[in-house]
Amino acid sequence: MAKGKSGGGVQNRAIYSRISFLQQAAVTLSSIARPPTISSSANATDTTISVPDRSTGSGDTGPLSAPLEAMSRRLATDLRAVSLKTRIRLKPAVKQTICKFCDSVLNEGTSCTSTIENRSKGARKPWADVLVRKCHTCGREKRYPVTAARPKRKTARESEDVGGRPREQNQKA
Repeated sequence: MAKGKSGGGVQNRAIYSRISFLQQAAVTLSSIARPPTISSSANATDTTISVPDRSTGSGDTGPLSAPLEAMSRRLATDLRAVSLKTRIRLKPAVKQTICKFCDSVLNEGTSCTSTIENRSKGARKPWADVLVRKCHTCGREKRYPVTAARPKRKTARESEDVGGRPREQNQKA
């Protein structure tokens, strides 16, 4: 008797491992390069996290901040290059954590700001919500649709009765 086929292993496991390592290293170096500073006021219970302003240059945490940030960008560039050359698709969550224009890692509150916009008239359409992430390094914005269920069309709503069944079944019953 022949042996059965072994469980389906992942092809290109080494490449997936390399991409995972590059992503984790880029995120780690980015978080080390830009830690949020905690400043406390006169009241000990009231603590706020202030994000250093990039334009003034006072946000540098030390002489290693710029090289770490540059290394983080380099790793993100390598991650994108490896995935393109090997034709491996990155998950959308991974792609959304890296700026498409300058390859810096987007950490919420430190290297980017996220807002939700709804440009519909009076913000009446909840399915028109868009997540806008603005990179502090290059100043560019990237927009991602926020998934919300769209209502059924008017003809579909009118064809259903209160019971949830189509109108023809309600009339026959």
